[in-house]
Amino acid sequence: MQIGSFNNFFMLKKFAITLLLLYGCNSQEIPNSSNLDVIITNARIIDGSGNPWFRGDVGIKGETIVEIGNLNPNRGSKVIDAMDRVVSPGFIDMMGQSSLVLITDPASAESKLRQGITTYLSGEGSSPAPQNSLTQSQPPVVQGDTLRWKTYKEYFQILEAIGIPINVVHDVGLTQVRRVVLGEEDVQPTSQQLEEMKALVREAMEHGAVGTSTSLIYPPAIYATTQELIELTKVAGEYGGVYFTHMRNESGAVLEAIQEALDIGAGAGVPVHIYHLKAAGEENWPLMKEALELIGSARSNGMDVTADIYPYIRNGIGLGSFIHPRHYARGTDSFLKTLSDPNIRKALQHEIETTSDWENWYKHVGMNWDNVLIVSASDQIDSDVINKSVTEASEVMGTDTWNGFFDLVQAGNVGVNPKSMNEEQKWLALQAEFVMVDTDASPVNPNTNASAHPRAFGAFPRIISKYVMEDQILSLEDAIRRMTSLAANRLGLYDRGLIAPHMAADLVIFDPENLQDMADFGNAMQYAVGVDYLFINGVPVIDNGELTKVKPGQLLRRSDN
Repeated sequence: MQIGSFNNFFMLKKFAITLLLLYGCNSQEIPNSSNLDVIITNARIIDGSGNPWFRGDVGIKGETIVEIGNLNPNRGSKVIDAMDRVVSPGFIDMMGQSSLVLITDPASAESKLRQGITTYLSGEGSSPAPQNSLTQSQPPVVQGDTLRWKTYKEYFQILEAIGIPINVVHDVGLTQVRRVVLGEEDVQPTSQQLEEMKALVREAMEHGAVGTSTSLIYPPAIYATTQELIELTKVAGEYGGVYFTHMRNESGAVLEAIQEALDIGAGAGVPVHIYHLKAAGEENWPLMKEALELIGSARSNGMDVTADIYPYIRNGIGLGSFIHPRHYARGTDSFLKTLSDPNIRKALQHEIETTSDWENWYKHVGMNWDNVLIVSASDQIDSDVINKSVTEASEVMGTDTWNGFFDLVQAGNVGVNPKSMNEEQKWLALQAEFVMVDTDASPVNPNTNASAHPRAFGAFPRIISKYVMEDQILSLEDAIRRMTSLAANRLGLYDRGLIAPHMAADLVIFDPENLQDMADFGNAMQYAVGVDYLFINGVPVIDNGELTKVKPGQLLRRSDN
C-alpha cells in the first residue's frame, strides 16, 4: 500500500470511529490490542502552565499520562470524545482541612470531587498527627473498629488500608504539636519541652509531611512566640519543608502578621505560604493592596512566599473567636464555664463593643450580629439556629441577642460565616501571580451535616464561573494555572499539575460555560455542576457526569516526590 493510500485509509478509519463516538456515546470501550488504557480525543487542552489552550488528544496508561498529540483511537481500551471541552490537570486545594473524614464519612469526598479537585492539603493549626491519649480521648470508630494512632506512619497505614477517593497531602500542625507537649493553656515550653516538640516535627517530616502549619488566631496556637515557631520550622527545613500559616492577624494588623510570617520563613530557612489571605473589616479593606505589595517585594528580594484565597466575601470561623483570646489562657473548657456568670457576660460585652487591641470580629462585621451566619452548632443547641444570623438564632432560643451569643459560645463548636470582606480585594489577590485557591473546608456530606460554608462545595468552579466567565478578571488559562501547576509546585508535587508525558493522570474534563457553583449562604449543601469527567491516578471517579465511587486516591508523602 502506498503512503498516500495508507494515510487516506487511516483518516477514514479515524473518521469512522469518531462518528461512532459522536453519535453513539461520549465514552466507548474498544476491544482490540490497544496499548493505552484511555484516550481523550478532540480536547481543548489547557496544560496548567498558563500557556494558551490547544487542540489535541491525551493518552493514559495506568496512573500516568504517556502521550499527547494526534492519537489513533484504536490504541485505547477506552476512548472519551471531549467534544471540544476543556481538559486540564485536576485542581489542587491548597487548604482542604480534615483527611480523617474520608474514612469516617467517605461520601463526603463528593463535595470536592464535584469541583474537579483531585488533591488537597490537609491540616491547618491542627493535624491528624501527632497524637497522645489526651488529644485522642475520643478516637474515631470506622467499620466497627476503634482507631488509635500516634504518628503519621500509623495514621497513613489506616487510611491506605481502608482506601481514599482523592489524593491528600499533609502538613504537621504546630497547634497539634503544642497540645501534645504543653496542653491548651498559655504556657511557654522549657528547653526540654521544646526539644520534645522538635522531635515530633522531625518524626512527622520523616513520615511524609510537607511542612509545618499554624493557625495563630486560635488558642492555644496564639500563645506560641515567633521564636518558638522558627525553631520548630527549622526542623521541617531540614527535610525541604514549607511554613504554611493562618496568620496571627487578617485585619488591621495584617501587614505586621505578614512580616512575622516572612521572619519565620527567613529564620527557619524555608519557603512561606499564607493561607486564605484577606483584609477583614471594611476599615481594613484598603490594606489588601499593601499586603500584596509586601509579599511581592519580599519575592523580589529573593524570599519564596506565596498565598491563596477562597472566592467569597464571608469568612468562616468559630463563634468563640469573637471573644478576646486571652480569656482562653487557662483552657477553653475552663473559660466556657465562667460564661454562666451574668457579670462576666456583661464585662465581655463591654470589651467586645469598645476595644480594638485584638482581631475584633464583632467590629469587622460592622458591630451587627445580622452579619454573622451560623452554619454549625453542637447538639446542645436547637438545630433551628442553623442558617440563621446570631440575631435570628437568639429569637429562636428565646433570649436577647447578647445572651444568645454567649449561650452559643458556651455550648461550644459553633461555626459562623461573618460578612467581613469585599469583592475588590478578591480581584486584587487573583491578579497577583503568586496567589492560588483553597476551600478552607473539609469534605462535607450533605446527608450528615446541617450546613457549611459554600466554599466547601463551590470554591473552584466559582473561580471559573465568576472571576473568569462573569467578571473577566482572569483568563481561563491563568485561573487553571493557579489551581494546578502553581499549587503543585508549592507542595513539591512535581509529577502533578501539568498535562505532559510522565505526569500523573489527574485530569478534569468540563465545559467552562457549564461549570457552576450552586452553593450559597443559607443554602450551602449543593454540589457544583459541570465536571463531566474526573480522573485520579488514571482512574475515572466521575465518568460522564456519574460518580463511580472508586477509591484511587493516594497519600502523597514528601518522600514520594
